Amino acid sequence: MGPVTTEASRSQPALTSRSALQSLRGRIPVGEYAFPGPVRDGLVAAILNGEKTATTSLLVEYQRDGQDPHDLLGSYELVVDSDEQPVCVTRTTEVRVVALSEVDLQHCIDEGEGYRTIAEWERAHRLFWESEELRAELNDPTWRLTDRTPVVMQRFELVDPHEVRL
Repeated sequence: MGPVTTEASRSQPALTSRSALQSLRGRIPVGEYAFPGPVRDGLVAAILNGEKTATTSLLVEYQRDGQDPHDLLGSYELVVDSDEQPVCVTRTTEVRVVALSEVDLQHCIDEGEGYRTIAEWERAHRLFWESEELRAELNDPTWRLTDRTPVVMQRFELVDPHEVRL
C-alpha cells in the first residue's frame, strides 16, 4: 500500500508510508484512543487532520499498569485505528495531572472534538469514563468518577516515523 496522505500530511511530517509505521510496531508503545469503533475512528481522523493535539485519560489507568504518566514526556506512540493498523506516530510534548474539575477550556478545545465549553467536554468524557466498558477495563465494577478524580492531560505532536529515535 502507498503513502498515507491526508490534508494534514501536506503540512505535518507525520504521515508517510505504511512500511515505516509497521517497522515501529513492538518498538514504541501503541496509542489506542477509546475503544475500537466509530469513536476511535473519529479521534484518529482528528489527529491525522491536526485538529486533535491533546487528550485526557484517567490517572487510575496508569496506576493500574504501574506507570507514572510524567514518564510519557518526550515519548512516542504508534497510533492505531479500529482495525489495530498503525496510522501515525505522535510524541508527547506536555503532561499534567490535575483533578477533573481543573481541566481548562483550551485543553478541551485542543482535544479536537468540537467542544466549546468545559461542560460539554466533561459530559462527553463522563459518558465514557462512567461506562460499563471502562469499569470492566479497570476490573472495578464499583469505580466512580468525581470532580476530584485525577486525570492526565497530555499534549502531543505528529512526527515523521523516519525521525523516531529510540
